Amino acid sequence: MERVYRLTISCPDRVGIVAKVGQFLSGHGGWIVEANHYSDLASGQFFMRHCIKADSLPLGLEQFKQEFAAIADAFDMQWDVKDSGEAKKVILMASRESHCLADLLHRWHSQELHCDIPCVISNHDTLRSMVEWHGIPFFHVPVDKSNKEEHFRRVSAIVDEHHADTIVLARYMQILPPDLCQRYAGQVINIHHSFLPSFVGAKPYHQAAERGVKLIGATCHYVTEELDAGPIIDQDVIRVSHKDTVEDMVRLGKDVEKMVLARGVRSHLEDRVLRHGNKTIVF
Repeated sequence: MERVYRLTISCPDRVGIVAKVGQFLSGHGGWIVEANHYSDLASGQFFMRHCIKADSLPLGLEQFKQEFAAIADAFDMQWDVKDSGEAKKVILMASRESHCLADLLHRWHSQELHCDIPCVISNHDTLRSMVEWHGIPFFHVPVDKSNKEEHFRRVSAIVDEHHADTIVLARYMQILPPDLCQRYAGQVINIHHSFLPSFVGAKPYHQAAERGVKLIGATCHYVTEELDAGPIIDQDVIRVSHKDTVEDMVRLGKDVEKMVLARGVRSHLEDRVLRHGNKTIVF
């Protein structure tokens, strides 16, 4: 995979943004291999993602940041630039269900997902052998229902110890406390086994069956303090009918869940997701 710098920008919309960024890059001989722009007319906000061949620039990442800062200040930009050669550290968390975790581990093992997985954390010991087969450390952190604070204190310590950039809840069936949501805002990705905003909380397939729905789906979203209400990264659906039992819906839903989670995680790893309030722009 060719190494690129990924430049992402969000700022108030006005004339000249693209031209100024383009002048900066071309002035240094920068070769743009992918360019994405979006102007949100309702809010007057502009979004941009450019990929620039790293070896076309005479600048290292830090010098790029220093020289681009003047343009960013002039246009009141919220911005970042990342080196695609530096893999993000992703901690996976799961409970008993294996399908989402197994799918992500397979994609990582086959190099479909460019990241490092320093460890997996689970509140059950069920999935240890699968994780350790991949050569990844497994941390079993049980949950005492009468004192969940100790569980989350240990989880937080493991995340800090491994310097995680991203946390993926691959069917981790615990609700993160508000302080963790705030501390890792924009870094925690969850898969909800429902097409949000419908059927939030537990047992969404049972709720869907009771309503006689004809489509079920899954939603990949960032975790916030409000349960299952964070900015949505990806969604998909599959058709069902009156013949399908709850068990059928669960089986079909698992296929959608792992596909949607993998797409959402990949978009995040490739810096394609720009947050805009409680929405996302996904390039």
